[in-house]
Amino acid sequence: MFRSSSFHTIDPKGRVIIPARFRNVLKADDEYGVVVSIKDGCLYAYTFSEWKNLETKILAAKSAAMEKFKRFFLGNACPLKCDKQDRILIPQSLRTYAGIEKDIVLVGVLDRFEIWSREKWDQEKLKMEQELEKEEVREEIASLGL
Repeated sequence: MFRSSSFHTIDPKGRVIIPARFRNVLKADDEYGVVVSIKDGCLYAYTFSEWKNLETKILAAKSAAMEKFKRFFLGNACPLKCDKQDRILIPQSLRTYAGIEKDIVLVGVLDRFEIWSREKWDQEKLKMEQELEKEEVREEIASLGL
């Protein structure tokens, strides 16, 4: 599982070094790399095995809204293998979508990690902090025992 956050820079060619704690998860999978797609203003990165599970779930969804989502999410998906320096090369189209230029944040959210531009992440973090103050959200979190 992916946990925690780390701050990095992306090199001019679009390469990102995968943090050691994320590498351990990736190396435990069948293939050493990730499948990356776009959603929520950032990039979602899944292990190859988790991506296969996700594709199965998406394939079973048949609504009109899901058809549009399939085009958006699957149409922008890109398998990325890690190189010998434990980096992935993020295509320009994905970097453009996420507003990624130099400073980035990798955020572990258990079944995937997200890649955010630092600027967008700072904005998202403020929104999340405000959302967490809402009573219904606090109650839902409390129901988990937190």
